[in-house]
Amino acid sequence: MSGASGLIGRALAEALQSTDHQVVRLVRRPPESAAEIAWDPAAGQIDADALEGFDAVIHLSGENIGAGRWTAARRQRIRDSRVASTSLLCGALAALRRPPAVLVSASAIGYYGNGGGPADEAAPAGTGFLSEVTAAWEQTAEPARSAGIRVAHARLGPVLSTQAGMLKRLLPVFRLGAGGVVGSGRQSISWIGLADAVGALGFLISNGQAHGPCNVVAPQAATNREFTRTLAAVLRRPAFAPVPGIAIRLLFGEMGDQLILKGRAVVPARLTELGYRWLEPTLEGALRRELAMPGR
Repeated sequence: MSGASGLIGRALAEALQSTDHQVVRLVRRPPESAAEIAWDPAAGQIDADALEGFDAVIHLSGENIGAGRWTAARRQRIRDSRVASTSLLCGALAALRRPPAVLVSASAIGYYGNGGGPADEAAPAGTGFLSEVTAAWEQTAEPARSAGIRVAHARLGPVLSTQAGMLKRLLPVFRLGAGGVVGSGRQSISWIGLADAVGALGFLISNGQAHGPCNVVAPQAATNREFTRTLAAVLRRPAFAPVPGIAIRLLFGEMGDQLILKGRAVVPARLTELGYRWLEPTLEGALRRELAMPGR
């Protein structure tokens, strides 16, 4: 597993180990045990021999796209952290004598761009920075696919967690009663609860029919207005402080415009077709689960 120290990687590793799977982590330092394999994507280095004989590989590496303004340097790091790491890993996997049966590689719903109607896995790529990066990210896995490895691209939506990401940033504001609709409030948020992000990734590993793009999102996207009202209701706080779009653009530039003020409803058609059962299919249920708050 690459990206095992991240939010999803930590939770997925714990879930797999709880069901008696052995998880071996790719690390960017000298390995400290047999449960680690060295690699350095920036330098194009990986201990390929150590990859022989695994059942599955899970590739979750990638720089956080929401950590700050998209300067030219950050854009390059965002792209390289995905494309270069995938190229290195898939090239190594394709050359193995005993390759894994499956590669589940993280991707993102940014593939579809913003605007337009609901998008399922058959929708074409959108335009703009995120769409271009995501399309290149997925295409770079082609050597693994050509080598006969089943490759599933987990197009993840924003993951709801108190530990990181959007929800963690919003909680202090909403708990003070200072939350509110951002911009028009009509932009879609195609969210996924952390428990279901982990559950869906495990499902993609084990289901032999899962290949190609798979949208890892909840069955029903929410508008920003719906998300705001639901989070405020779960926390039992008011949410009357709207944030104008111009303030987001001034604070975050293009990153704020693309990730906060715009969105697209994304449909998990492939997971539904394959029979995945969501642990928390509703936004309120997912928020209550993550916040460890009982239902009404």
